[in-house]
Amino acid sequence: MTELSDREAELVSAHEQERPARHLGGALRLGVWIVGGLLSVYSLVVVFRPVEALEHRMTFLAVALPLVFLCYRSGLSSWVSRLRREPAMVAAADEAGPPAGARTERPTVADWLLAAAALAVLVYPLADIDAFRDRGSGAALTGLDIVAGLALTVLLLEAVRRTVGWALTIICLIFLIYAYYGAYLPIDWTIGHRGFDLAQIVSQLYTGTEGFFGVPMQVAASYIVLFTIYGAVLDFSGASRFFIDLSFAAFRNSRSAPGRTVTTAGFLLGTVSGSGVATTVSLGSVAWPVLRRAGYPKEPAGGILAAGGIGAILSPPTLGAAAFIIAEYLRVSYLEVLLYATIPTILYYLGIFLAIEVDSRRFGTHAVPVDAPKAGKLLLRFGYHFSSLILIIVLMALDRSAFQSVVIATAVAFALSFLDPRHRMTPKRVGQALAKGTLEVLPVTAVCAAAGIIVGVITQTGLGLNLSAIIVDFAAGNLILTTVMSGLAVMLLGLAVPVTASFIIAAVIIGPALTTLGVSQAEAYMFVFYYAVLSEVSPPTALSAVAAAAITGGNTYKTMMMTWRYTLPAFLVPFAFVLTPNGQALLGQGPIGTVLLMAAVSAVAVAALAMATGGLTGVPERLLAAVAAVLLLFLEPVPIAAGLAVLAVAAGVHLVRRRRRNPS
Repeated sequence: MTELSDREAELVSAHEQERPARHLGGALRLGVWIVGGLLSVYSLVVVFRPVEALEHRMTFLAVALPLVFLCYRSGLSSWVSRLRREPAMVAAADEAGPPAGARTERPTVADWLLAAAALAVLVYPLADIDAFRDRGSGAALTGLDIVAGLALTVLLLEAVRRTVGWALTIICLIFLIYAYYGAYLPIDWTIGHRGFDLAQIVSQLYTGTEGFFGVPMQVAASYIVLFTIYGAVLDFSGASRFFIDLSFAAFRNSRSAPGRTVTTAGFLLGTVSGSGVATTVSLGSVAWPVLRRAGYPKEPAGGILAAGGIGAILSPPTLGAAAFIIAEYLRVSYLEVLLYATIPTILYYLGIFLAIEVDSRRFGTHAVPVDAPKAGKLLLRFGYHFSSLILIIVLMALDRSAFQSVVIATAVAFALSFLDPRHRMTPKRVGQALAKGTLEVLPVTAVCAAAGIIVGVITQTGLGLNLSAIIVDFAAGNLILTTVMSGLAVMLLGLAVPVTASFIIAAVIIGPALTTLGVSQAEAYMFVFYYAVLSEVSPPTALSAVAAAAITGGNTYKTMMMTWRYTLPAFLVPFAFVLTPNGQALLGQGPIGTVLLMAAVSAVAVAALAMATGGLTGVPERLLAAVAAVLLLFLEPVPIAAGLAVLAVAAGVHLVRRRRRNPS
């Protein structure tokens, strides 16, 4: 993002789940940035000179994990004081460090020891990776192997606690206890198993690609770091400023222009930042004064900011970290995942735009003159910033891998930066972008490695299939009830852990429950993905909404509810592609005619939702519109016809009631 002020940095630190908490200075800061930059260079080189999977993931973690202990404070002394905060703030806040510009900090002796231990236990197997792998596959681990594996487990748990809090740490511990003591569960319990000793657990987690170094770690060490480097290069080359200016220039002269501007800017900034909270804060610092001058109350303005910010995780071409994991789990290209997300993204933003249009009339907002160049002039001068984004899609369509595509796009963004003298990528900027690429991926790296504990235990014990069977049995084999339970479970999980972790856990437990009932893997994973992301705008935590409320000064809970209203289509559309046979069309699957028709019907359903939640119509019309929206989202001929009829009745009732109020 653009350079944050002290206040903005403090807000991001307080409300983001994945943000650094320690401000290093002097030679140590330079050293950390050099190491981070070198890890980024390694990640770029590996794209064209591949390294064996286990070796690559272990090497990446061997550099990233020590950096976690140096860049993140333990935060134990602040835990008691944090419990005294407002409950919503406690749920949303991370171990918040001082704002930018505050005094620098140095790692403690304990931090250095932990960093050294992390390096040792990861370099140790790299000394002879083939022999290490053979010992693991042959169940012939040495005592040193077991000690190193247990030490890495403890270190990862501490790294996760430092970066994203206690919730995921406790969940990982529960899974470890379950793996070790599962044999003591009653024999008639579905989740019971024969039990595993320490050597077996370490072998599963440490010596192969089923645990710490599984698919989540692969995603962190490849997709995520490469796209983060790309976003950093775009940021340093001035793309963030251009996207905001273009959004303000595009919507100038209507009462709904300020709200639409904020939403569009959030979409464009999502290409630079995959963080909903960071996008909300960066956007809010510029857009809140404009929204206030336009006449928006604090809570609706905060809802628009949060809804626009969360779009950073939902929107192609970058999406969030979980989308990369979907590509790996399904063994499809990332381009196909982008295709899955295209129509739901369009419907998401359509819902926001329609809600903004309604609110602009309800609140009596007006256009606000903004000192920005005309859109045409901006596009002619700085439109080249879009070229690297388009290039990613084109290259993947030409069968280039996502890795190679983003690296080439990064090089193009670097070259094009020299068209703007103010933002050309000088050696210093290149170094900063490379370091930023690694340092911003540290929290998600810790999360992905620790998530390997959960995935590894589930694979080793068969827990995933057992739990999915329990879910299906509890729902009596009913797909609708199973889907509702699944959505609630993912949202509740997302209240406690970051999006990436909640997706990984839900994908291996809830995904099989849905596929057992006939849902395709793509539909199941995309359903879980959307509900994992939407936990960031779901009460009672709603991190993006809490950050937006802090910017506008509005009531936190009311801001959450406004955000929920703006994002309502995103909560309902996933049910359509799970529950209905034609739902796969919303993921771009099937004949093009069916895809377009189902997209059009869904767009009408989103419009009906906007009518139902907008407040411009009376209660009868709103109830009818809500019924129409639900019927339309069944995406079958009879329900569609019924939904259109009910919506026509709602429109007719509204016209009659309006004429009675205004007979002239």
